[in-house]
Amino acid sequence: MEFEELTHKIIGCAMQVHRTLGNGFQEVIYQRALALEFDHQGIEYDREKVMSIYYRNLEIGKRRVDFFVENKIMVELKAVIKLEDVHLAQAMNYLEAYQMKIGLLINFGSKSLTFKRVHNNKIK
Repeated sequence: MEFEELTHKIIGCAMQVHRTLGNGFQEVIYQRALALEFDHQGIEYDREKVMSIYYRNLEIGKRRVDFFVENKIMVELKAVIKLEDVHLAQAMNYLEAYQMKIGLLINFGSKSLTFKRVHNNKIK
């Protein structure tokens, strides 16, 4: 699996944050804590990097993805009771819009940390 070692590191950081904070906070709290954990683990990242969304080569809006890790993996965070199909669709849309191959959708809102690995099937 491509980027398997890095995705395991990211998930490990998220697990540490969830073990420490538990569930019930707003997404931004987990985002800040995860950034600190990435720093502690020596993982390079861009946080809330503004990216343009294009349609027919025209910019139609902007979006901030929670993290781009080592310019290889997009990480989108949620703090909801349960991940829904709409969250997965959003993550997949971001992968396509930013032309990233692999992403992680991580949810801190449930009693146990949940995550999904997402793939951009348009990139080989």
